[in-house]
Amino acid sequence: MAAAALLRGAAPGCGGPAWSWRLRAAPRRHLAHSGCCQSADSASGATWACFLLGERALVRVRGPDSAPFLLGLLTNELPLPGPAVGEASTSARAGYAHFLNVQGRTLYDVILYGLPERPGEQPTFLLECDSSARDALQTHLLLHKIRRKVTVEPCPELRVWAVLPRAPGDAGGAVPLRKEAECAAILTRDPRTACMGWRLLSQGEGSALVPGGRLGDLQDYHRHRYQQGVPEGVHDLPPGVALPLESNLAFMNGISFTKGCYIGQELTARTHHMGVIRKRLFPVQFSGAVPGGGIAPGAPVLTEAGQAAGKYRAGLGDVGLALLRSEKIKGPLHIRTSESGLVALTASVPGWWPTATK
Repeated sequence: MAAAALLRGAAPGCGGPAWSWRLRAAPRRHLAHSGCCQSADSASGATWACFLLGERALVRVRGPDSAPFLLGLLTNELPLPGPAVGEASTSARAGYAHFLNVQGRTLYDVILYGLPERPGEQPTFLLECDSSARDALQTHLLLHKIRRKVTVEPCPELRVWAVLPRAPGDAGGAVPLRKEAECAAILTRDPRTACMGWRLLSQGEGSALVPGGRLGDLQDYHRHRYQQGVPEGVHDLPPGVALPLESNLAFMNGISFTKGCYIGQELTARTHHMGVIRKRLFPVQFSGAVPGGGIAPGAPVLTEAGQAAGKYRAGLGDVGLALLRSEKIKGPLHIRTSESGLVALTASVPGWWPTATK
């Protein structure tokens, strides 16, 4: 019961080279029941790469009014949890959504976790956000709380992990969780797209909780994310700048066009019903030498003829995201660097996007 109470806040405080993860030797840190755990130090037994996402943080929202409160702020329906089974929290469910400002621009991207409701306990949701935006998100929630019976608080006791298979063919497979970890961890599919694997929330070492799990290099996670065209955090989705539909929110299961009202809905709904989205975030790959300082966010992306095609958003090394006009992505593109050089880039359409967009 102590583990379940901790999760709810009652206790105090698909393909490509990116799938060939660089695995680091995981320290042999297990839960108190470590006598039942098998060592994952053998490389031949590593089937899952576990990435500790230190750039992500959790905010807990609980109370009798938590569901209607969040529904009035988020672009999506809530991930209502399945029925609780004993003390286990494995029936928690996840959803993806954005908080918008009144102009309909993204403020915060979040993965929501709905915890199982038990008799006598208050509805509880965990919001995973960019760690640099956690305090701002809490302030935003408290600003709109008014008289709602909800409690908004940080959840520093849990860490966020991404769990990805070493082989692309296993992307849709289920991640096993050690039996002794089921009461103290939340494991759920990444709600954005199957190629992003699973999300794990735990106090312990994620790679020790997943049989066959090994600690992965965080840069590999971000490279994979950029290659798949999945934005995450304030660098990819600048607060007050990014538009949700241009950021492919609909493709990532992050918006409901049938739910009730929420802040920023009017512009978003109008854009959707017009059916015309001229610009989108596309994954891009640079060819040739990239400046040592990288490409500056907002750098203009130009066609071969020098016409504006869009703007670079963010990235890592030779991969990243750019907001581009859809009709311009098939031709040669380049960015002019501060050293007056040209860096060629290629935009692509992720395989997991709807067929109509390809």
